[in-house]
Amino acid sequence: MARRKSRTLTEVELEFMKVVWARGEISTEDAQAALREQGRDLADGSVRKVLSILKRKGYLARRRVGRAFLYKAEVEEDEAHRSLVQDLLSRAFGGSAALMVASLLGADSVRRKDVEAIKRLIAKREREGHP
Repeated sequence: MARRKSRTLTEVELEFMKVVWARGEISTEDAQAALREQGRDLADGSVRKVLSILKRKGYLARRRVGRAFLYKAEVEEDEAHRSLVQDLLSRAFGGSAALMVASLLGADSVRRKDVEAIKRLIAKREREGHP
């Protein structure tokens, strides 16, 4: 069965985007070096392929400088995060935010300070009159 094409970011694509968001604009070589520093040693062709996929998905724009291309983000980091969460919410939890939060809060990895922060966010949303 063929894998469906996804508009959301894969794990590797997200790594690339984090580099772009941190640096603003990158060349293929910049991306390769930054990822190598993070322990991901990819061949030049692989780096170019992922950058090309991100451009096709609309996450990156590129411009030619001499013989090279420079890539910059077309999607802000918070927008990408919302898209990833919305995709997870839809695919894994049938659109139910309550089920998603219940699953999250049931995990042992959620710290008390995170729970308190979530409570504050909910209270703020209610004060602002959001449903």
